[in-house]
Amino acid sequence: MTMPDPSPAPLSLQPTDWQDRANVAARSVTSMFGRRLLWLPGTHLAAVQWPSKQLKNLLQPWHYWWQAHYVDCLVDAGRRELGNGATPAARFNGPERPSAGQLASRLVTGIRLRNAFTFVNSYYDDMAWLALATHRLEKLAEQTRKPGGRRRNASVRAKLTSQFDSASTDDLGGGTYWSKKRDFKNTPATAPVALYYARTGQQAKAQRLVDWLNAVLFDGSQGLYLDGARLNAAGEVVVEGAIYTYNQGPVLGALLELGGEANLARAAAVIEAVARHLTVPSAAPTPAPDTAETPLHTPPPSRVLRCDGTGDGGLFTGILCRYLALAARDERLPASSRATAAELVTATAEAFWAGRRPELDSHKLDSHEQGSVIFSIHAAQPAEATYPPGAAVELSTQLQAWMALEAAAALHPKPAQ
Repeated sequence: MTMPDPSPAPLSLQPTDWQDRANVAARSVTSMFGRRLLWLPGTHLAAVQWPSKQLKNLLQPWHYWWQAHYVDCLVDAGRRELGNGATPAARFNGPERPSAGQLASRLVTGIRLRNAFTFVNSYYDDMAWLALATHRLEKLAEQTRKPGGRRRNASVRAKLTSQFDSASTDDLGGGTYWSKKRDFKNTPATAPVALYYARTGQQAKAQRLVDWLNAVLFDGSQGLYLDGARLNAAGEVVVEGAIYTYNQGPVLGALLELGGEANLARAAAVIEAVARHLTVPSAAPTPAPDTAETPLHTPPPSRVLRCDGTGDGGLFTGILCRYLALAARDERLPASSRATAAELVTATAEAFWAGRRPELDSHKLDSHEQGSVIFSIHAAQPAEATYPPGAAVELSTQLQAWMALEAAAALHPKPAQ
């Protein structure tokens, strides 16, 4: 059973810049989905659906990797707090509330408890996402000079690194297994593990995994990475040809982290391929007021990143936005590639923002949820269409929009006062 955290500060529905927009997303997700675990102080966890009361939370599936991306989103918010001085007044949720970093640390504790007192999971991609998020959390703690949880974070790295080492074998020529079944190697596991290795000083391991992705799963005709590969009964490598938006993100991150002429050239090519193949026309929402006095915003740009529905797919486009934003700020890339990445992130985030709807049903909102907004499943459609009033809202889709808004906020920092 889970319990809501104490009531956060009231929400404003009229932000004037990307920092404020990201704060609205952060407050909405944490207030609507965030809970203590089993009434335990010092814990935090997200319900996978809203509305969801206490007993129902116990019956919902456990989505380890959704929680890992929740940690990453909180780290994004924490980095913005750091940029604003890391004072109580800079906190996304108000000066009386925990900082984003503190909440992320409580979330990591909640993940371990909910995952049967361990960070080890049956899926290597899930563990890779948590390893990346906790590594970023530790860097944030160091920068804010609040290194709480350092021993725990070191334990996470040690345990999960050993998992990645065991899963990254020479079978099928290289790559990382997707799960403990060890019958499928894919981009969803190999790319984030490669990025984790690169960020933790293990460049040789990271480059070997990237080389395998390039040799086995890169589709030269489209310029994008395919899903995965397995052995058939005859011992032949069979490639699964599906292309997912989120797979391109951590590959892009690993290429940038490793650097070098070949990796950077491939990163630039992936950005252009994403723009060609993974975008859709944006449909501007019908203007509707946020309040009686304030009209909704101008229509979003004409093309946005493709989204992939609900469930796990609800995270996909947000993940790609995170790494496109890194590319947009990397001066080693050609100016045209940086501009393309920035345009894709900004257009997609603008579409999510323009398509949001306030949740005004007082019968569904607890006091700590008042003022929350709901984002669409698809950037190209308004939330009124994908989440009409009365519909259950999935955590993954709201994290996706939050990630996109944080990515845009990273590209459009608030001017110094």
